[in-house]
Amino acid sequence: MRTEDKLRNNRLVFYEKDIKRIDRVLEEFLKLSGAKLALLVDREGHLVTRQGAPVEFDMDSVSALVAGSFAATREMAHCLGEDEFSIMFHQGKKDSIQLTLVGDRTLLGIVFDENTTIGMVRLYAQEASRRLTDIFEKSDRENREETPMEQGFANDAKDKLNDILGE
Repeated sequence: MRTEDKLRNNRLVFYEKDIKRIDRVLEEFLKLSGAKLALLVDREGHLVTRQGAPVEFDMDSVSALVAGSFAATREMAHCLGEDEFSIMFHQGKKDSIQLTLVGDRTLLGIVFDENTTIGMVRLYAQEASRRLTDIFEKSDRENREETPMEQGFANDAKDKLNDILGE
């Protein structure tokens, strides 16, 4: 399989129904944990979705920084002989953030303050992570069933272009 095909097969695609399911999980997580904000970011640093309190900061920048922070931590884990660290925690004076690896392609960022505890966040983040992973796997199965037709049309179009262009 060509590298381009591998990248295409591993791309992260969410449909509207997936986002609705994800948002329900994040809303429930926020209600149970008492956290202020939950955001789901892909490992490339793109915001997938967010739930919670309005924010005064640039979500695109925060999403990119979340992914960068996790990438740096992954390299630190390798230096220590670990494959990866699955949870990171940063504590500030008034707000804290926990980053949790969800599956192998996304990160759950959770912002909370002194009104909740790290224990509550970790407890409910573990369950939210499991439920999000289930959503991703279900979506992958559903989308895999639809992909052969897409690939067939794409391959037919590519073959016709090659015939026309003489390649």
